[in-house]
Amino acid sequence: MTARRALITGITGQDGSYLAEFLLQQGYAVVGMVRRASTEPFERIAHLRERITLKPADLLDQASLIHLVREVRPHEIYNLASQSFVPTSWEQAVLTAEFTAVGVTRLLEAIRLVDPGIRVYQASTSEIFGKAQEVPQHERTPFYPRSPYGVAKLYGHWITVNYRESYGLFACSGILFNHESPRRGKEFVSRKVTDGVARIKHGLATELKLGNLDARRDWGYAGDYVKAMWLMLQQESPDDYVIATGETHSVRELVQIAFARAGLNWRAHVVEDLALKRPAEVDLLQGDASKAKRVLGWQPEVGFRELIEMMVDADIERYAEALPGSGRSGGR
Repeated sequence: MTARRALITGITGQDGSYLAEFLLQQGYAVVGMVRRASTEPFERIAHLRERITLKPADLLDQASLIHLVREVRPHEIYNLASQSFVPTSWEQAVLTAEFTAVGVTRLLEAIRLVDPGIRVYQASTSEIFGKAQEVPQHERTPFYPRSPYGVAKLYGHWITVNYRESYGLFACSGILFNHESPRRGKEFVSRKVTDGVARIKHGLATELKLGNLDARRDWGYAGDYVKAMWLMLQQESPDDYVIATGETHSVRELVQIAFARAGLNWRAHVVEDLALKRPAEVDLLQGDASKAKRVLGWQPEVGFRELIEMMVDADIERYAEALPGSGRSGGR
């Protein structure tokens, strides 16, 4: 029996690496799309390189996507690629729109033209709720994005719905709330904190500058969330799902847990820098994943404290390995 083939765009990112691992465990043949001129590091998938295939294509180039889909003929496509850092979307608003919005249309067009039987997952985000109109947010909550990234993702969400309803594609949009891991990019606040803690622990820094400590988010573990992506494409009919823990925590709580894990007093090191706040702040996001739990049978397994402590331990260990002679304590 031929293994099912999955194509992952954004395979070099946090979610892409966890999803590739998960699909390999399920017996899939995994193909990752990478940009030919990309300088993005492949460290997150280095341990998988012998078990996956990488193919060049670009969300900015329609022809390359058609060629890729025609060559790979995947059963499932997971579109995780985008310009995904909110602050950068203010500085590169047009490029963010090209990748994160129009890029979705190009991929859907490639699927429609080559093989409309392919099942496709579109990575949506809680940022499309932005200035939340109700708490918690669910699939029917009105959208109010507050950044160029959120607006672009909302386009990607609606064009996915449009292709599903217009062309009968099995296209699902996963509205994922914040999800973190030791593989999270250092530009994101969770990893910025845990990396900062590790640097301070090893004497490489003395302070950590952060923006709005009172902003609250619904943070989960990326390894749990990629399972939800897969489950969406295993259903009898396509639909959209909110994926979240249902809990909300402030950046301040995250900071307190992270510094405590390393045996440090956060007040002695954290500096609140107003310049790091967003032009339009998103103060509170909290998801209601009742539908995903009911229909998909999905449940988050890693709690908030466990997640942050896991990330702190990994960053402390990372610096311990890079700095011979430094302590290797987990910081309990």
